[in-house]
Amino acid sequence: MKKIHLNLTLWLVMALAAGILTGVSFGPSVAFLGDLGKPVISIIKTVATPLVFFAIVDAVVTTHVRGISFLRLLTLTTFNGCLALAIGLSLHAFFQPGEALRALAGVPQATLNDVQTSGNMAAAAPALTLDLQKVLDGFVPKSIVDPFSTSNIAGIVVLALLAGFGLRAHAATSSEAQKSVDRLAGINHTMLKGVEHCIKWVVWLVPFAVFGVSAKAAGERGLQAFTGLGYYVVVVLAGFAFQVGIVYSAWIKFYCRQSLHAFWTVAQKPVFYAFGCNSSLATLPLTLASLDKLKVSRRSSTLAACVGTNLNNDGIILYEVVTALAVASASGIDLPFVQQLTLAGLCLIAAMGVAGVPEAGFVSLSLVLTTLHLPTATLPLLLSVDWLLARARSAVNATSDMVCSSVLDQMEKNEKG
Repeated sequence: MKKIHLNLTLWLVMALAAGILTGVSFGPSVAFLGDLGKPVISIIKTVATPLVFFAIVDAVVTTHVRGISFLRLLTLTTFNGCLALAIGLSLHAFFQPGEALRALAGVPQATLNDVQTSGNMAAAAPALTLDLQKVLDGFVPKSIVDPFSTSNIAGIVVLALLAGFGLRAHAATSSEAQKSVDRLAGINHTMLKGVEHCIKWVVWLVPFAVFGVSAKAAGERGLQAFTGLGYYVVVVLAGFAFQVGIVYSAWIKFYCRQSLHAFWTVAQKPVFYAFGCNSSLATLPLTLASLDKLKVSRRSSTLAACVGTNLNNDGIILYEVVTALAVASASGIDLPFVQQLTLAGLCLIAAMGVAGVPEAGFVSLSLVLTTLHLPTATLPLLLSVDWLLARARSAVNATSDMVCSSVLDQMEKNEKG
């Protein structure tokens, strides 16, 4: 798996360089190459819808933890997820990475100087807004096929939760029903693994999209268009650093009353491995072994790191809200704070449906944008740097697994007195 991702990273970098060179050499005449990204994003969204559905059903049907322990896990992960959203919203407000990406999106930026020169606010380009009512209507599926045909992640999550909990309720009625549900769960799990393989194949089309979109951007706007891409990466990485360095460190030091040096001496191995292999799920054996060294009970570590694998996705949550807001801003869409909160909430919901495959964070992002009716034209170019951000997301998620396990263990110790 690691070899595959290293090769893909090389192809992405080569595609980006080749696209820039082509655009600089031939200018606006190669703008038509930008259309290469559209079918790739369409395929990703097509494969993403069953991925999210099967992943949520699989998590609901196979999770058998009940009572106060699961409630604690759900509360803790939701709290950390909300903190990740708050960090993402703050980064958007203070650093505005979307403004730096406007040159890539091809949207002219109405600057404050333009407004001041004209002396009239109407001189600025009119801001687009999000149709909030249309988005909220999408949370209620109009039919079983509607969320899949429209790639509406909110509707997909609702259907998946209904299906998952419906199967669990049926399984509780009799032993025969339990056997039937187990067979269906096995089929669902098989379908999930099949879709995961499809995602891995589809990702190999991404370099073509990166080449086309970068050629168009360089041809129409030159090399300066790509400076915003680096700024966007720095902003997202800064958010990850804040989540790990402040939020997680506060849990370990002040609630668990552990030495940060002692924690990181043990935790660095699974975290760096998650960064290298680009998967917190593949890191799970190392994570559990490291938690054993920290004397965290297996009950807590299994609950948080294994059962909670679809909940400890703070890295994906933070990445999605920053990127979605950046894409909206880069496309000239002005979102009031209430609509930003709606977007953030949808990112939190979307993270539930992210399976343990390396590219799933970006895949679910495409569904979030589609659900909110936001443009996806800049996504192929963002994929050129996602190899780095994806690894950072995995490292954050692996850290979240360890921190949540430690916090749950401390909760149990406090309860016992």
